[in-house]
Amino acid sequence: MHTSSHGNPKYAPAGYPTAPLNLPPPSHISPFRGPAASASSWSTGLCHCCDDPANCLITAFCPCVTFGQIAEIVNKGSISCAASGAVYGFLALTGLSCLYSCVYRSRLRGQYDLEEAPCADCLVHFCCETCSLCQEYRELKNRGFDMGIGKLAGVCFSFLYR
Repeated sequence: MHTSSHGNPKYAPAGYPTAPLNLPPPSHISPFRGPAASASSWSTGLCHCCDDPANCLITAFCPCVTFGQIAEIVNKGSISCAASGAVYGFLALTGLSCLYSCVYRSRLRGQYDLEEAPCADCLVHFCCETCSLCQEYRELKNRGFDMGIGKLAGVCFSFLYR
């Protein structure tokens, strides 16, 4: 209670509690995932490209193949490896392929609740396009997807030899 200058007790001023409140800390709300959840880390690092030497070489010389494989899995087969790889290849001619591939990195992170590390998705793809594609490939492979060169990857390679 608060006493006025005349010595009469009055109610506490409006809006100010008289005793501290023991409330739990507020949960932070993410606009994308709801209540705060801890994202899991990637199974391999961004610069561990040589963990899979074959993929490292393919991605270095023809990133459209690796991107097509990643995109087909992220899209759950709704868009083929060849179509995604062709779009990526066309955008690579304009220098905008990193914008297209960063969208797929964001989708992959969303599907598997992966942290946005080491920095924002578009920045990772802009600065380290080859390394980021290799990391995404290894992540899917480590999660049990068959990333081997099979029928769909063969279709992707057929565009190179025409």
